Amino acid sequence: MGAAMAIGSSPGQQPASAAIAQLGRIAAEGCARHPYLNVLLETSGRLAGRDLADAIHLLCHLHGRHPGLIELALQRSSKGDVRSWLERASESFERERLYLVRLTSAVGPIPSTPGALETESSLSAARHALETLAMSERGGCALGAAIALVGDWWPIRRLLDRAASRAGIECPAPSLPDEASVIGAIDIIADTPASARALAFGGQQTLLQHRAIFDLLEARAEARGKY
Repeated sequence: MGAAMAIGSSPGQQPASAAIAQLGRIAAEGCARHPYLNVLLETSGRLAGRDLADAIHLLCHLHGRHPGLIELALQRSSKGDVRSWLERASESFERERLYLVRLTSAVGPIPSTPGALETESSLSAARHALETLAMSERGGCALGAAIALVGDWWPIRRLLDRAASRAGIECPAPSLPDEASVIGAIDIIADTPASARALAFGGQQTLLQHRAIFDLLEARAEARGKY
């Protein structure tokens, strides 16, 4: 996988329709399609560092705490292949979380921006929404949320690496679960229409929170002045 999780399958492998739908959902509804992400990736000049720092700080507010979405989902998961996938995903994402936390220190303080209280309220609501998804009792919802986080992290990782390059720190190699393991986990959990719907719901809501963060970042950039 590269910047985003691909939709295709390995030769000779036919993923279940639920897997195709989930991977397609990540590609179509994830933050890779958000215009402001591309602004952050492409903008240069004196304001680029400020806006990148803002993005790193807000992403750390959302995903820099432990336990996060994947860890909470793992805590409630029963034994089996799905739990094994969540364990691997948790280990991989912990490295991403530590990278994000290290970056937050490297990029400097969060830029002063009008509406700080509104920003904190939005971030708290987003964290609560992700925690609720992770602890859902609907079979498949937590896994759908975790898979959406992993898939949507690839474009976010591009942003982290750009910020790291500007800050002069090393970009560690990503180690997130590959597409084949994602498809395998979906095949196990989405074995009924109800679980497939729950998986889709968890994924959609996670992607919604990610898009909302980039909406907020864009609004904050506009409040500070033209980006």
